Amino acid sequence: MERGEIARLRSAFEECAHEHDGVEFWLAREVQRLLAYDEWRNFLKVVEKAKVACANAGQVVEDHFVDVNKTIMLPKNAQREIDDIVLTRYACYLIAQNGDPRKEEIAFAQSYFAVQTRKQELIEERIALNERINARKKLIASETELSQLIYERGVDEDGFARIRSKGDEALFGGLTTTMMKSRLNVPQKRPLADFLPTITITAKNLATEITNFNVKKDALHSEETITQEHVKNNRDVRGLLAKSGIKPEALPPEEDLQKLERSVKHDEKALLKGERRVKRTRIGHS
Repeated sequence: MERGEIARLRSAFEECAHEHDGVEFWLAREVQRLLAYDEWRNFLKVVEKAKVACANAGQVVEDHFVDVNKTIMLPKNAQREIDDIVLTRYACYLIAQNGDPRKEEIAFAQSYFAVQTRKQELIEERIALNERINARKKLIASETELSQLIYERGVDEDGFARIRSKGDEALFGGLTTTMMKSRLNVPQKRPLADFLPTITITAKNLATEITNFNVKKDALHSEETITQEHVKNNRDVRGLLAKSGIKPEALPPEEDLQKLERSVKHDEKALLKGERRVKRTRIGHS
């Protein structure tokens, strides 16, 4: 298959994508044509295999294959209702995987939807990662501010570490920072927050922000009074989480933020290479 044919197929697949309320989908009758199946009944056999694969993957088939009816125009303004199926990107991918590999269109669709599906996964991973990164950056900023505030009030670096540890102990139901690291298998020299879920990082940040506010508002000075303030705020935030049935110490650890950032960047580079390969290599036979 020459480069021009690949470009034509890519354009055809993208032009057949529909969107409703921000949800992307394809119609099976159009995919049938794109995959060069002349008869609907033969194409339905492939769709049924794709549904089985979908169920075997632990997915809800009805979430990806939705039966619908649509009206088509016939000569002399006559109309007829025909069956159709609304397909997600994942459904299209499974159909391509279960299609006749001898068809050039099938070979292209297998690569196309594999790339598109992985791209969506990467987007979702990137959004979740950005949420954690942003929460982590806010926590770093608020803890830096607290460190500066207490330094101005004569509390040294060791004092800051004790204040933060007491705050963690209040947030995690009596478990110290060291105990939480052991519980979550976090290396002792790494920050605990790099392995916490977004909700817990956000909780730590909220408590620290309140402490910073009250240290300035109430002109708190000694390590003892600032510690009491920080413990109270972490306890209050813990109580807020408890109302939603959340126990911070019971939440499983997340993947190391530093490692996750490297992994996502690696996947993005691999995805770009894959897209370029789909564009320029021969697919099937030429």
